[in-house]
Amino acid sequence: MPRAKEFDPDAVLQSALELFWRRGYEATSMADLVEHLGIARASIYGTFGGKRDLYLAALRRYLATTDPQILDELSRPGPVLPSVRALVERFADQSATDELRLGCMVVNAAVELASTDAEAARLVDASWANLEVALTGALLRARAQGELAAEADPRALARFLLVLLQGVRVLGRARPDPDRLRDAVDQALRLLR
Repeated sequence: MPRAKEFDPDAVLQSALELFWRRGYEATSMADLVEHLGIARASIYGTFGGKRDLYLAALRRYLATTDPQILDELSRPGPVLPSVRALVERFADQSATDELRLGCMVVNAAVELASTDAEAARLVDASWANLEVALTGALLRARAQGELAAEADPRALARFLLVLLQGVRVLGRARPDPDRLRDAVDQALRLLR
């Protein structure tokens, strides 16, 4: 009869997410995971399948908590542009005040792994596609409600905002200059009138 697990896999996954988010995939060794998670290497392999599998599970968990929150914000009834503006401003504010410089785990995965790991790239692409679709839908509603000019291209604006938001996250991780981020966001938000 198999032994019962002496740890909570969900709690271990959350702890792994926090470590990978803080240190990145390459800088996190299996020894780091064993020490941080407080479980044996064999338990990590037996439960999660190894470092890469654990990282991908942590990234999926991150996406499962962040992507739906954004979709919810952008799909609320009523005026749309205040929600879009609030999202853009929140990304900039978080990036400017991120003292630990964690950034966004999706952006971190894109920069570190997307060019070499097909599954990581797929997860990053799916997250960005979800954000683009959510922004496009919101901006279509904004145009239909008269908040955007009739000639505005919601899909092009959504793509612009997607690129802006990811760039804001990269700058926030590397060297957050609040004035630089605020100026960029202010310029972008002028397009949403």
